[in-house]
Amino acid sequence: MVKSLYQKLRDKFINWLIYEPPATDIMPYDFNRLKYEIRPGDVLLIEGRSRISSVIRTITQSPWTHAALYIGRQVDFEDEEIKNIIRKHIDAKDTTRLIIEDMMDNGTVITPLNFYHHHHIRICRPIGITPADLNLVVHYAIKALGQPYNVRHLLDLTRFMLPWTILPRRWGSSLFRTSTGEPESGICSSLIAEAFTSVHFPILPYIKPDDESGIEVFQRNPHLFTPKDFDYSPYFEIIKYPLFNPDEPLPYYRRLPWSKSGFLHQDDGILHAPLKKTRKRLHIFGRHKEEGQSDQDKKGDQDKEQSTTDQTPHDKE
Repeated sequence: MVKSLYQKLRDKFINWLIYEPPATDIMPYDFNRLKYEIRPGDVLLIEGRSRISSVIRTITQSPWTHAALYIGRQVDFEDEEIKNIIRKHIDAKDTTRLIIEDMMDNGTVITPLNFYHHHHIRICRPIGITPADLNLVVHYAIKALGQPYNVRHLLDLTRFMLPWTILPRRWGSSLFRTSTGEPESGICSSLIAEAFTSVHFPILPYIKPDDESGIEVFQRNPHLFTPKDFDYSPYFEIIKYPLFNPDEPLPYYRRLPWSKSGFLHQDDGILHAPLKKTRKRLHIFGRHKEEGQSDQDKKGDQDKEQSTTDQTPHDKE
């Protein structure tokens, strides 16, 4: 099938937006610990380096620009229907750790966890969710594989988050409008929010006073969520795996491989030599004493002065 000029330009533009340069810094966490400790149903927040990530970072005012749902390994699933869906969308070993995510170029896809080995990752783990509901959340996401990424929804969300003082009211978001009545395809956060909403697990619910029960809780529209909401939610535990494990014998910070050069690292990537301390001369009882001068040094100075005083005029000549 020959692509139209519009499709070619659209693909080039999307590829330009999602291109990520190679990582230049060492990530501040232990990926090997993370991949062995991660559990199905954990939400992964990812700090992207692409141009679209910069846009999302500006909109949401958060470093987390992408979200994915960890679903485990194929060998862990007992349902053959689910296994067949996974095999249809990825050719991977049964022991490969897998995540589900929404990508701008491919829609809802399944990806090996190792794909984000060189990205900064944070785990958000749903607190107190039952194994049965967790299984439903994972299955919901798997059955969504193949749906397209809603670029229009991203633009709508951008407009929706801007104040009306900037944009006219008539340019309001069409986020909740569909031409066919069918559910909208979403972006990375909305799919995960839909999966948890399907079992009535809260992320950031709307709470209002109620005369009878005291409060009334409403689920928010899943399309309104961004990656930072899972970090902000009190219903998700934040799991971190530092590059140097603080659980090992203390004090762990004394075992860090600190540079012996004493150089200081600036944010612009430049190393500066440590600043030398300058001695201040203090005026004490009509005499000058260097700050930090020890009593032994002081006694030596006094002996020198005494020796000079004891010299005869002939010696001075």
